[in-house]
Amino acid sequence: MAMRVLAYLFVLLIIPGAVQAGGGAGPDIPTLTVNGNGVVTVQPDTAFVTVGMETAAKSLSEAQRLNSMTMQKVMDRLQQQLKIEKERIQTSSFNVMPQYRPPSKHPVDAPAAAPEIVGYTVSNRITVEIRDLQKVAAVIEETSAAGANHFQGLQWGLRDEQQARLQALKLAAGKAREKAATLSEALSLKLARLMNVTEGVQFIRPAPYAGRAMMAADSGGGDIPLLSGEMRVEATVTLSYEISKD
Repeated sequence: MAMRVLAYLFVLLIIPGAVQAGGGAGPDIPTLTVNGNGVVTVQPDTAFVTVGMETAAKSLSEAQRLNSMTMQKVMDRLQQQLKIEKERIQTSSFNVMPQYRPPSKHPVDAPAAAPEIVGYTVSNRITVEIRDLQKVAAVIEETSAAGANHFQGLQWGLRDEQQARLQALKLAAGKAREKAATLSEALSLKLARLMNVTEGVQFIRPAPYAGRAMMAADSGGGDIPLLSGEMRVEATVTLSYEISKD
């Protein structure tokens, strides 16, 4: 997997004679605290498309029958035509919603009538994990052709997030250590020991495609231009060192 790597530093904080909690240090221990930041950019290798079907009928059994019939067509297209493995298809939501007749007007002092159910809406949505990104547009087109009438959106992902996470942390830690060494030399400080380490990692993913945007793209005919963009993995490492008094 191709990766581009960036690294930069946050502002340093030097507090001789001040308190930096960690490592059981007392209030009179001078410390040097530095921050390092590492950034790794990667191309997504997985897409998640959520599609579904909403059906309405007077009876619950009929609404469920219509829904199941369409969803089976969707599943057949995904598995037979696009060769999407069954384990890559997961139900993300299933809901049954009664439809009520609007209440009629009645005298203020009269008891309110119980709402009358006049039908049911059944909603069934699945999320498809796509590892061959060349199939993303085809998944949207084929499920729509099979009768799916709800598109919740498209989200890009990364199968092996741990590798990118560790690389970003390694960069951040290296920059923090480099900064501590530079400062201690420039200020004639002797670092006695590493007292405390904190770290944080966040994934910044490409903006997801909303359902309306996907439907608009599909209605235009032809190939759907879906660009995955890049994912950024940002890590921050903070190191606190005890400054020797010798």
